[in-house]
Amino acid sequence: MTFAARLGGSPSIDRPDGPFMGKARLFAPPSFQTHRKIPPLSVMLKITLPDGSVREVAPGTTPADIAAAIGPGLAKAAIAARVDGELRDITRPLEQDSHLALVTSRDEADALELARHDFAHVLAEAVQALFPGTQITFGPSTDDGFYYDFAPKDRPFTEEDLPGIEAKMREIIAANKPLRREVWKREELIARWKAEGETFKAEWAAELPEGEELTVYWSGDEWLDMCRGPHLASTGRLDPAAFKLTRVSGAYWRGDQKNAMLSRVYGTGWLNKKQLEAHLHKLEEAGKRDHRKLGAEMDLFHLQQEAHGSVFWHPKGYLIWRELEAYMRRAIDAAGYREVKTPQVMDARQWEQSGHWGKYRENMFVIPDEVPNVADEGPLVSDDADWMALKPMNCPAHVLIFRQGIKSYRDLPLRFYENGCCHRNEPHGALHGLMRVRQFTQDDAHIFCREDQIVEEVRAFCALADRIYKDFGFTYSIKLALRPDKRFGTEEMWDKAEEELRNAVAAAGLNTPEYGWEELPGEGAFYAPKLEWHLTDAIGRTWQVGTIQSDRVLPERLDASYVAEDGERHRPVMLHRAIFGSYERFIGILIEHYAGKFPLWLAPVQAVVATIVSDADDYAQAVADRLRAAGIRAETDLRNEKINYKVREHSLAKVPNLLVVGRREADEGTVALRALGKEGQSVLSVDEVIERLAKEARAPDMS
Repeated sequence: MTFAARLGGSPSIDRPDGPFMGKARLFAPPSFQTHRKIPPLSVMLKITLPDGSVREVAPGTTPADIAAAIGPGLAKAAIAARVDGELRDITRPLEQDSHLALVTSRDEADALELARHDFAHVLAEAVQALFPGTQITFGPSTDDGFYYDFAPKDRPFTEEDLPGIEAKMREIIAANKPLRREVWKREELIARWKAEGETFKAEWAAELPEGEELTVYWSGDEWLDMCRGPHLASTGRLDPAAFKLTRVSGAYWRGDQKNAMLSRVYGTGWLNKKQLEAHLHKLEEAGKRDHRKLGAEMDLFHLQQEAHGSVFWHPKGYLIWRELEAYMRRAIDAAGYREVKTPQVMDARQWEQSGHWGKYRENMFVIPDEVPNVADEGPLVSDDADWMALKPMNCPAHVLIFRQGIKSYRDLPLRFYENGCCHRNEPHGALHGLMRVRQFTQDDAHIFCREDQIVEEVRAFCALADRIYKDFGFTYSIKLALRPDKRFGTEEMWDKAEEELRNAVAAAGLNTPEYGWEELPGEGAFYAPKLEWHLTDAIGRTWQVGTIQSDRVLPERLDASYVAEDGERHRPVMLHRAIFGSYERFIGILIEHYAGKFPLWLAPVQAVVATIVSDADDYAQAVADRLRAAGIRAETDLRNEKINYKVREHSLAKVPNLLVVGRREADEGTVALRALGKEGQSVLSVDEVIERLAKEARAPDMS
């Protein structure tokens, strides 16, 4: 039986002020507070358990005490507690009437977050023990582990330091040190950090909001860190075989390149050795599938500093692009979209009116409208220059197309589609192969519709996305990202938009556990809530790709309208939508999903005819000509190399079909067909091979 009840979300441990922030100290100051002032002992607390039963306990009772009262098995299994939905230490005293759910390792999400939080703590303690004088800063948990940022006294840390740090961490875990929470006064904590030379901690403590409770956690009696918590009861609750330090990198204090450079140590942490080994195997498999590695081996693309963040597509890689582009055009044509093309550069006043200039300016490439002749005296760009910007997105331009001419309610919905090339000024450190670039092309569309058409349009988009993702072999989950704190529009607008998306997903039958339906508070765009499609690839990783957003803000800001049935002008609702997201990233995902072994219709080279002896060269060329005439992308390999060498080389390049020919095949009009990833070969006539490959190479039918 699992005793945890999901009464609320997990705490945000990955905030800078979340995990551990401290140093070894022998004694706490005399003014520390162990917990808040408790009521008189005569006042019993009423604690409601998940099954509805109520226990009356004395003030100061801990969740661990209640677990022990229920039974020794639960006392051993309980690792934390949810008190009125908040995840807390198992040893933290209860302060008032509460709903209590005990958390065990079977509550995996909570248990993993606690373990990773504690691994970060143990990492920081180990580093300071091994490298005296090192300052510690922030150390959050992550999706698969943890990291900690350090300011070393003498030199940056390197990968060679990791085995020694791991060994020290295991010593700390084996010592089974109790992890004890205390509340400190701000002035005393800041003074302590300054006295010990912990300048980063002192700076952060001084900037935390007035009135915020400042807590520290002791590891045994020797080491402490400023931390919100919660934690396990002791370091011994961690499995010493369930973590591994993975790498070291540089990181700026508080993420600002103007600040000091720190050493960041990354680790992966789990509940047991089996989980760790499964994760490391997954990482190994991901390494084999890395799109950058396979992209080079398959001669698909490259990147270089001369065009930082932009892709040089080679013929084979661009052929994949073209196949995807043709596939998507068939899909949108069948779905009633009209393809458009809009300018790359637009006046800054347009971006100001749309709201992007104020919300997105730092991510835009901005240029002067006119640059003076270089022979002129004075600055290259004057202060009063008119500014233009490379478009970071297509939506404002699509509104401008909609505004051309008078639109009637009978014209709606209007679905504008564009393979739109966009530019975003991403930081150099954030760029990553095809996955994050500065120049990219979106499979972008905007649907202008009446309010009574929204649910049906979104439902139809859900069906289209479902079909497309399944054509590529993906499963997916759907999330609804709700209004963020900083946003445009009225509360009424947001209420309507969020409810319409909920209704559309329900109409599509996708708001079920099977599709991982979930709502994400605060994660919408500044102008609209959005549905997100999270794809699961062949090795279980998830990728957020498709989206549809219900926007009433941009049509208002850019004055888009149509003449309604009542003869008055009304605002259309604008649905922003994409399925691939961007061609660059989607191709990167496909490379890793298929491990380079594309379905035949997408493979840049579908067959290679390779000779065993030079006497078969003419026959090989004739076979390749027949394949190409049948629409199959075929090449020849007539090199004077052994056939085993050719087989290995074309396997590395992920060629789906190798047609081997020699004197015998030439005499008999046959080929020896070797399919990538399969043992053995089949001897077939050329007609049989063409029939088989032509059938396999047909792109999905979108009619």
